[in-house]
Amino acid sequence: MKKAQEVYSILGSGWLGIPLATKLINDGAIVKGSTRSEEKMTHLKELNILPFIVDIEREISNSDFFNTDVLLIMITSKEISAYENLIFQIEKSAIKKVIFISSTSVYPRNNKVYTEEDETIDDALLVRVEELFRRNSNFKTTIIRFAGLYGGKRQPGNWFAEKEIPQPDGFVNMIHRDDCIAIISKIIEKDVFGETFNACADHHPTRKEFYTEARKNLGKPEPKFKKEIDLKFKKISPKKLMNTLNYKFIHNNLLDLKE
Repeated sequence: MKKAQEVYSILGSGWLGIPLATKLINDGAIVKGSTRSEEKMTHLKELNILPFIVDIEREISNSDFFNTDVLLIMITSKEISAYENLIFQIEKSAIKKVIFISSTSVYPRNNKVYTEEDETIDDALLVRVEELFRRNSNFKTTIIRFAGLYGGKRQPGNWFAEKEIPQPDGFVNMIHRDDCIAIISKIIEKDVFGETFNACADHHPTRKEFYTEARKNLGKPEPKFKKEIDLKFKKISPKKLMNTLNYKFIHNNLLDLKE
């Protein structure tokens, strides 16, 4: 018997959501994509993404968007009440698998290497939202804490502009969009739900090394750095993700910024 086409719903059709949708469609899946803009509906259709208007800060009426095998949540942070509204909608649907895109910003800068078991910033919105999804027994959520995102038009050499870059002797925690897409795909492929992962290249050059190379890659002059006495940094460990998914990073040398 022919296997039914897998269906994925992506809440947030932006820098990451659209190329992820394209990859899933090329693999033979049906992909539904959300937007809050009527103007963007046509663009999504052109990419063979089934478009839906969904705004979790308002009453959600597009129930067909939630008729899916996996819901992938990759929207910018909202108020906690908006996520509670979203979870209520998920509970009314048949969804059993969720991927929630979070951030390594949940960890403080305490000059240490962070794993998924380490302390987070207690009053951070993302920490509270993660917990809403983690403790819900109606569906299984895998939380991906992405480090700093780059790739495509998001080029680190354009960041900070004319500003002095703080903490030059601190370390960077970054991940390329190609790896974001590959990691999400691996989680779906291996059916790894109910977990929390740090997703960050296993390479941590200093901020001075990284941003100097990033500017050089774009043919821009060297950046200026703040002179700071107190060193504040964090290093994010991706070891759990690498071991669980048997994952090797596509872009693991952060000083090689040529795509």
